[in-house]
Amino acid sequence: MNSISPNLNIMIKAAEKASKVLIRDFGEVEKLQISVKGPSDFVTNTDRKVEKILIEELNKSKKNYSIISEEIGKINKSDKENLWIIDPIDGTTNFLHGIPHFAISIALKSKDEIISGLIYDPIKNEMFYAEKNNGAFFNNQRIRVSKKKKIEECLFATGGKKENISNLNIRKSGSAALDMAYVASGRFDGFFQDELNIWDIAAGVILVNEAGGKINNIDYSSIEDIKVIASSNSIYEKMLENINNF
Repeated sequence: MNSISPNLNIMIKAAEKASKVLIRDFGEVEKLQISVKGPSDFVTNTDRKVEKILIEELNKSKKNYSIISEEIGKINKSDKENLWIIDPIDGTTNFLHGIPHFAISIALKSKDEIISGLIYDPIKNEMFYAEKNNGAFFNNQRIRVSKKKKIEECLFATGGKKENISNLNIRKSGSAALDMAYVASGRFDGFFQDELNIWDIAAGVILVNEAGGKINNIDYSSIEDIKVIASSNSIYEKMLENINNF
């Protein structure tokens, strides 16, 4: 195993602990599809439970770090230079429909850059993580972005409600975090989406960068309405040409 920082170690432990709730609740979703109390209340409740565990675990060792999370919003603490960015369930619609494709996403922003990120898909037991200048990993194996050069051989991911405005081979998986993790590991050749929130993409950004990929410039002081274009260096310009109206 590669050497990881204490901060990343905390992130991994927090994600593993919180995932137990997520896996258990996901097992209950199918029973809820026929109940009177809507599954949407259930998923919100799961989101909050997972978030609570993540925050408790991260706070144990870094109690002064500030936090921004999808459900709870921003928590300013004495250390404003360091910020945990948390998405308890990226892919809630999938979760809600009993589709096993969603992830816990945690990133650490220090000053103005993301220095570590983790995306954990608990159902498939797939963990993607990266640290600045230390490479990107999938279940402890080093990962790199795709080496494909021909756009017609590539597979791209996007999301959101907009119609696909390209002639690329596209998938919509319902989880921006996993889409970016898949770009980092070479499963997808590229990803583009707009109207994203910081917690959707923070961990994915460092994964793609550390896996040798290319990403558009992102302002990390923005919380919402973020646009991301990510791929390998070799396909980036070709991808852009094919999503002109984006």
